[in-house]
Amino acid sequence: MREDLQTAGALDWWNTEPIRWLHNNLRETDAALNPKGFIHDVADFNANVLVTAMAGITASYPSKVEYEYVNPYMPKGQDTFGEILLEAHARGIRVMGRCDFSKTRKDVYDAHPDWFFKRADGRPVVDNGLYQTCINGGWYRQKAIEILTEALDRYAVDGLFFNMFANPEVDYSYRPIGLCHCDHCEALYQQRYHRAVPETPDADYRAFLHDSAVSMSFTIRDLVKSKRVGIALAGLAADISDIVYSESNTAAQRPLPLWPYSASDNTNQWKNSYPRKPAVNQCMSFVDFRWRFATVPQPEIRSRLWQDVANGGAAALSQHGTIAELQDRMAKDAAVPIYRWLKEHEAYFVGQTSAARVCLLAPGSGGFGFQMPQDSYRGLFRLLTEQHIPFAAVDNLNWLGNRDVDLVITTGPTPRALEDYVQNGGRLLIVGSTVPEFAIAPTIKLWKNPDGAYFRIHDKALFPSLQQTDVVFMYGDYLQVQQDHKSALTFIPPSMYGPPEFVHVDWKDTDYPGLVMKSIRKGKVAWLPWDIGGLYYRHSSEAHARLLSDLVDNLLPDGRQIITDAHSLVEITFMRQNDRHLVQLVNISGHAGTAWFDSIPMANIQVKLKGSFRTGRAIKGGYSINVVNGDGYAQFKLPSLDEYELIELG
Repeated sequence: MREDLQTAGALDWWNTEPIRWLHNNLRETDAALNPKGFIHDVADFNANVLVTAMAGITASYPSKVEYEYVNPYMPKGQDTFGEILLEAHARGIRVMGRCDFSKTRKDVYDAHPDWFFKRADGRPVVDNGLYQTCINGGWYRQKAIEILTEALDRYAVDGLFFNMFANPEVDYSYRPIGLCHCDHCEALYQQRYHRAVPETPDADYRAFLHDSAVSMSFTIRDLVKSKRVGIALAGLAADISDIVYSESNTAAQRPLPLWPYSASDNTNQWKNSYPRKPAVNQCMSFVDFRWRFATVPQPEIRSRLWQDVANGGAAALSQHGTIAELQDRMAKDAAVPIYRWLKEHEAYFVGQTSAARVCLLAPGSGGFGFQMPQDSYRGLFRLLTEQHIPFAAVDNLNWLGNRDVDLVITTGPTPRALEDYVQNGGRLLIVGSTVPEFAIAPTIKLWKNPDGAYFRIHDKALFPSLQQTDVVFMYGDYLQVQQDHKSALTFIPPSMYGPPEFVHVDWKDTDYPGLVMKSIRKGKVAWLPWDIGGLYYRHSSEAHARLLSDLVDNLLPDGRQIITDAHSLVEITFMRQNDRHLVQLVNISGHAGTAWFDSIPMANIQVKLKGSFRTGRAIKGGYSINVVNGDGYAQFKLPSLDEYELIELG
C-alpha cells in the first residue's frame, strides 16, 4: 500500500486535492472481478476517487459480523474490497467504501422485526426480497456500527459513501411507502410532539426525520473520526458530511420539461449552502432505475460534467458493473476525454468559491428547509442563468454576514431574518403569493387561479424593455395587497375570452397592485405577489423575462457583475480560487426539449466583468486574451466556444 497516499493531506484531503469521482456500482455477481484489471481501467478513466461496494446490503469482504451478508459470488480466499483498495492505492487512487444500510435480508427481519420500517398497517416494506430498515431502528443504530467498526479496523479506506441514507418516501419502483410507524419512531415522535406519527409528512415530521438522520450521522462520524480523521464522509446528513452529495438523473415517468440545469442547480446550491465543503454532484449515466445499462445522450453527460466543475464542484459519474463489461459504453466514451483534460489542469479544480453577489433562496433538500414551489425557483434559476447574472443558490441563511450580497431573491418564504439584511442596506426581490414573515404590505384577498387575468404595465421607465408591451398574462394564485400609491403593475381580473366577438369586451382595470416597491430604512424591497417564476419556467414568456430582468436591474445597487452578448444558452459562472479569478462558460445550445445534441459552436463573445484585471487566458483553448479596463469593468473577447471554456483573469 502506498503510505504517502494515506498521509498526504490526510486530515482533509477532500478539501486540498482535486476530485475526479467515479462510482462504478458493482453487483454481487461482479465480486469475482480481477482487482488489478479493474483498477487499471479506473486509472485509464483518469479518475482519482473511486466509490466501490464495501458493506451493508452485501459485504464485499469476508465479514465476521453477525447478520452481515457476505457476497456469495466472491471467490474463496478473495477479499474483493481489500484487494481493490490495495491496487487503487498503488495507482494513487483514493477509495470511498460504499455502504448501504437501508435494506437487508429476511433472516434479519425474522430475528429483529423491531429494526425495520413499519407501515401504518403494520406491514414491512419489501423490495426484491430485501426489507427496508428504519433510521431509528437497531440495524442502523447498532448493527451498522458493528459493521463499520470491523471494516475500519481492517482497511485504511479514504472515505465512506452512504447510499439511500435515512428513510425514503418511495421504493426503487417509485411506489410510495408512507411514513415509518415502528415502535422507535412512534416513541420518539410522541416524546417530541406529544402525538402519533402522522399519515402524511408535515413540517414537524420533516424536522423529525431530518434530526433522526443528523443524530445517526453524528454517531457514524464519531466512530469514523475516532478511527482516523482523514476519512471523508459523504451521503450522510449534509450538516455532518465532509463532502456534500447530490445526483443529476433522469426518470422515464418524470414530468416534462426536462431540467437542463440539473448539475448546475445541484452543485451551485450545495456549494454555496455549505461553502466549506466540496460538492460532488454525480451524473447518473443511466436512463432510469429500470434500465441501468442504457445511458442518456453523450452531450447530456458532457454538459452535466462541465456544469459540475463550472460551479465549483467535482466531476462525478456513476455507471453499473465493471468498466470492462459495460453494456453501453457511450457514457464512458463521453466522460474520459473530460476527465483527462481535468487531470491535465487539475490545479484549477480545487478550492473554488463563488464570487456571485446575488443570492437565490433554494428549496431545502429532502423537503426540509425552505418550502417553496420548485417551478418558481427553477424559473428564476433559468432567468438569472439566461441573463448571465452570477448567483449563489442557498438553502439556508448561514451566509448572512459572511458574504457580500447585492440582492436576495426568494420565490417562496421570506424569512424574518432578512428584515435586518434589508434594513442595513440590502436589496430583496420577493416572487410569489406567500406572505413574508415581516411587514411589507397588508393583505386583502387571495385570488385562486384567476382564469384569463393580466397585469397592466404603467411605469415604462421601470420596465424599459417593455416599451411595446402594455399587459402581461398571468395565472396561478395572486395575492391582492394594499398599497398607498399606484403600482407600476396593476391587476386586470378575468373577463370573457370567447367567442372572438366577445374577447375582453368586459375588460375592467383595477388599481390592485401587481408589484410593491418599498424602502425599509437603508434597503429596498420589491414584491411581485404572483407566481411569475413558475409561469416563466413553464411558458418562457418573453414579456415575463423582460419584466423580471428590468426589475433585477433596478434593484442591483451597482449594476450587473457581467455584461455580455453571449447567447442565452451559454451559462457563465464567476469563481474565485485564492488569487485567481475564473470565468467559466458552459454551452448548452444542444439541448432541445427531450433531446441533447452537440452544442452549437459560438464565436467572438464579448464579456465585461466588474473589476480590474491585467491578463486573461483561455485555459481550454490554450491562448491569451487581451483585457481592457474602463468604467469599472474589465472587457475581453472570447474568440470561440464549443462546450466549455475556463478563463483565468489576473
